[in-house]
Amino acid sequence: MEKHYFQPEIETMSQEEIRKIQSEKLVKQVKHVWDNVPCYRAKMEEKGVTPDDIKSIDDLHKLPFITKDDLRDQYPYGFLAVPQSECVRIQSTSGTTGRRVVAFYTQDDVNIWDECCARAIVAAGGTKDDVVHVSYGYGLFTGGPGLNGGSHMLGSLTLPMSSGNTDRQLQFMTDLGSTILCCTPSYAAYLGESARDRGILDQIKLKAGIFGAEAWTEEMRHEIEELLGIKAYDIYGLTEISGPGVSFECEEQRGMHINEDHFAAEIINPETGEVLPEGEKGELVFTCLDKAAFPLLRYRTRDITVLTREKCSCGRTHVRMRKPMGRSDDMLIVKGVNVFPSQIETVLLNNNYAPQYQIIVDRINHSDTIEVHVEMTEEMYADKSVSKESRERKLQAALKSMLGILVDVVLLAPKSIVRSEGKAVRIVDKRNLYKS
Repeated sequence: MEKHYFQPEIETMSQEEIRKIQSEKLVKQVKHVWDNVPCYRAKMEEKGVTPDDIKSIDDLHKLPFITKDDLRDQYPYGFLAVPQSECVRIQSTSGTTGRRVVAFYTQDDVNIWDECCARAIVAAGGTKDDVVHVSYGYGLFTGGPGLNGGSHMLGSLTLPMSSGNTDRQLQFMTDLGSTILCCTPSYAAYLGESARDRGILDQIKLKAGIFGAEAWTEEMRHEIEELLGIKAYDIYGLTEISGPGVSFECEEQRGMHINEDHFAAEIINPETGEVLPEGEKGELVFTCLDKAAFPLLRYRTRDITVLTREKCSCGRTHVRMRKPMGRSDDMLIVKGVNVFPSQIETVLLNNNYAPQYQIIVDRINHSDTIEVHVEMTEEMYADKSVSKESRERKLQAALKSMLGILVDVVLLAPKSIVRSEGKAVRIVDKRNLYKS
């Protein structure tokens, strides 16, 4: 008998019913991880926890945390919990210093992910009669495959556009009557501006947009809505957990509903690991309740947010998370790509530069820009046989190879960057994305 995945009625269950589902799934998941993931079993044994100690969702706090460093250390197969022959797909992060996080999926995992994204499309007003225009990147990036699968599960006509080639995007948008746009908010703004410049805004039939993969402000939301004549919805996800669709906005646009039948969320004090009560600001932690291939328990996202169970006018009862208000680490999200200063520093050192640099991130005309200011060594500065421009181009190519995005490079004379007696100011983020 075919399993029925798309069950929107679960989104309106009582808290008692949701907790019962979570408890049953958690007990099974902990046993699954204990039996099949030796590195996590070792963490549990170190903490003195066995599967017998986990009897309900109330015991979640007893389990040890997982961090991105753990995933990198176990690259590529250390957290795989099923035989490779049962896996049908991988997705991957951009990686730091060559160590990527590779997430594995069984067919059942893919179906659950599709269900979560289908719920997000429905929350944005989508039905099988809509034309869903997916302009997230495909390939290893989770954005395109996630919304593509969700649109298929809902039964909507899906345009797998991927990113770039704006002329083609607008042609298909107008010719095929796209009604829901899925992409990064910065690209949505660019598409809107391009349509306006071409004088074709009146030919666009969009009613909604589902935008994620990068932080964006309420001001940017209003600008996009006014420009495209749509309602703009936020969506949240991360490769380690599944991808987009972990949570999403409804028409109320006051926080993103977490798919609690698949993911258990906690807020912790990032310094102590203490679980904080509802309404407190802290670090978001997720547990995969039924993901078979890559079942992370208590994964620290490093995103700072707040959870609330205040009644929502849409009727959904799943807990809501506020837009992330910052990070508990130094990761940046630029053009939908995770960027760590350590990645940039690795490239600099591999190219014989000293680790004296600053990363300047800005948003100009709704598009992220990233610029790296780097000091040349005394030897480089004195060597006039190689031009400054040539050095900048070489370093720019190396950074693009590592990060996957274009970075402007500005080479400076030695000792140009102000030194600090305390922690070096490596990042200057001018986007003002996070507001308390």
